[in-house]
Amino acid sequence: MKSLALLSITLATTLLTADDPPKADPKPKDLTFLDPAEAGQDYKDQGEYKNDWGGAQVIALGGGSFRLVSYKGGLPGDGWDKETKQETPGKREESKIVFAGKNYYHAELENAKISIKSADGGPWTMEKTERKSPTLGAKPPEGAIVLFDGTSADAWDGGHIDPRHLLQAGCKSKQSFTNFQAHVEFYLPFKPFARGQERANSGVYVQDRYEIQVLDSFGLKGENNECGGIYTQAKPAVNMCYPPLTWQTYDIDFTSAKWEDGKKVKNAILSVKHNGVVIHENLELKGTTPGNGKKEDPSGGPLQLQGHGNPVFYQNIWVVPK
Repeated sequence: MKSLALLSITLATTLLTADDPPKADPKPKDLTFLDPAEAGQDYKDQGEYKNDWGGAQVIALGGGSFRLVSYKGGLPGDGWDKETKQETPGKREESKIVFAGKNYYHAELENAKISIKSADGGPWTMEKTERKSPTLGAKPPEGAIVLFDGTSADAWDGGHIDPRHLLQAGCKSKQSFTNFQAHVEFYLPFKPFARGQERANSGVYVQDRYEIQVLDSFGLKGENNECGGIYTQAKPAVNMCYPPLTWQTYDIDFTSAKWEDGKKVKNAILSVKHNGVVIHENLELKGTTPGNGKKEDPSGGPLQLQGHGNPVFYQNIWVVPK
């Protein structure tokens, strides 16, 4: 993994010759890390923190800049009241990160702990925590069709396995599916200077028609074009995106659109759990999502793991036909 991280950084960095003029603070948006051990201190400080009051997510934005998002009650999908939320910018000052906000809000992050003071008092402490999806590593049940277990990409058109035995984004299953349940695990790179759709973009296309967005949306609002969103149609009920360079899961339940005499009489229905939390439940899909997928018709379709120029990887993929 170390060699891959170094390779990706090398590819993303523009080399200067003696004749090139110096560039001030280039902020390379394509700088990419695949290995937490190579991602630096900003990545180590990024993550989730908790105390009895609630939770916080610290997002690394490159060059020592950060954003802290605090949630009353707990972290998203784990106690947050879905109402009380505050965002505070931060900047690294030597060994610590300092966040300063409204109402005398002041927080400092150092040694995996956040110390907080505000007009209401303090200091209060939040300690770093790491969540794992409860379905991570889920074994395929009886009757499941295993599409990828790390040994072969033969089930995929355009499938390619990297040296870590992971499936790279940019392929479609050779087999098509109609009504099914599916389990997919994905791994996002860390791109600290990238923003929006440039930050680890991919997608899981159900039937090669309906995209469940894959993106580094850690700490963002949770829109329909962010992780877990049904692209252009529906935002997730809660943004369950974990930090990049951690394994995440989608558990999908899909019922195909119904057709009679060549006409669609009922839309497709989709439910999705992201990292074990329901983010779409019996969602009626209005039609296909934008992209290069199939048009709607009575036939089934493959799973597509969208390639979008980012080193996104997948593992442990299986489907249970219904």
